[in-house]
This record gives sequence, C-alpha cells and structure tokens, in this order.
Amino acid sequence: MSDLLSVEGLKVNVSDKEILHGLDLKVDPGETHVIMGPNGAGKSTMGYALMGNPNYKVTEGKILFGDKDITEENPSERAKDGIFLSFQNPIEVPGISLSNFIRNAVDAKSEKRVRLWDFRKSLEKEMKVLNMDPSYADRDLNVGFSGGEKKKAEILQMLMLKPRLAILDETDSGLDVDAVRTVSDGVQEFQQNTDGALIIITHSTRILESLHVDYTHILVDGKIVATGDASLVDEINDHGFEKYLNK
Repeated sequence: MSDLLSVEGLKVNVSDKEILHGLDLKVDPGETHVIMGPNGAGKSTMGYALMGNPNYKVTEGKILFGDKDITEENPSERAKDGIFLSFQNPIEVPGISLSNFIRNAVDAKSEKRVRLWDFRKSLEKEMKVLNMDPSYADRDLNVGFSGGEKKKAEILQMLMLKPRLAILDETDSGLDVDAVRTVSDGVQEFQQNTDGALIIITHSTRILESLHVDYTHILVDGKIVATGDASLVDEINDHGFEKYLNK
C-alpha cells in the first residue's frame, strides 16, 4: 500500500523562528496516528503546515499527498485534495449558516452541486450521531455556540466532507466528559464508515478511549522522538514526557 501522506525532513518557520526541525511522518489510508508532546513542541504548527497555512513557512523538506507534491499548495487546493483540519478555537462566521457553510464546502470538494434533499438527509443523520440540536443547522456558523457545540460542528464538517486525511487539533480541549464522549463517537463514526486517515493532536487522552489507534508519536522540540502503538498513550498517561525531553 502506498503512503497517503509522506512528510520528509520538514522544517517550518513561524515569524522567522524555526519551530519544526526536520519532521518525518508517513500515514497510510485508514490509519489513525496520535501526536502527543509537551506544550510548545510544535504539534499545532505541524497541523497548520500540513494544511498550508501561509503563516507557517516551509523552509526545507516536502509534503507528499498520494503521488502529489503539495508543499507549495494553498489551503483551498489541499482541501480539494481531501485534507481537513479542525481548529482548537473555531471562529464565528456571522451571516452564513452552519448548513450553508458545509454545503458550499461539499460542493467545492465534489465540484458539483449536491441535491438539497440528499444533503439535508445526510446532515440530519450526522447531527444525530453528534447529538446536535437540528436547529443548529440554520444558525450562523459558531455564533453563540458553546465550546462543545463548536467542536461538534467541526466534527460534523468532517463527517460530511469525508476527507482522505483529517487532522484534529486539540478537538477535545475545554470539553466536559459528556462532550468529549460525543465528539469521540463522531470520530469513531469516521473511522468505521470511511477509509480516511486521521492525525489526532491531543494533550488529553479521553477522546482516544473508544478509538482504534495505529501509531502514537511523541513530538518534542519540533521533532518526532518516539513512535509506538496505542500502548505508548498509556505510558505517557502514567509517566509523562520526561524521559523523552532530552532525546
């Protein structure tokens, strides 16, 4: 099986400061990779760089998605390629409803207009998975949403777009136990019903409790210093990152 994502020697600067110092990562279709590490390790920088945020400048290395070099691609092209990034702090977008935002994104990805009936039926189904009040579909995107509802809206977008690669950046941060469980249900739905791959960036491991994890990576000072299976998550829970800080 060929790699879905291949990151080779990636160095990334933010405001002329190098944050990633030669990162390597390979992800195959359908795999779930967890990225953990202490604060300031470069986890979110990695996510933004993979999505093509122009504030995160690649100075060396390359990003291959399938058989395509996307190192210089802009975020909209990467989205069309099938990459999705959820945000730690989703922004509010007055004037466009959640459903219209998602429908426009689905149309752009498929490059054709999806039938409204089919779209609404799929949206209703995925909102039930996330235990979302149907009225949220017609509300302005994230405006007046609680923190938990904003995160659910992000996962709803992922379920509707069915990306080839979804990057979840601290999706569980700031959520109570019930909200984490619901978001985890949405991620599990994605795992079970698509062949998309996942990169889950997280401090907490509550969102992982019911998920299948193929690989866990420890990111320290802009480099992956250890890789293991799901058992590495338990090790970090028990002992923290101390043994990896000086590698």
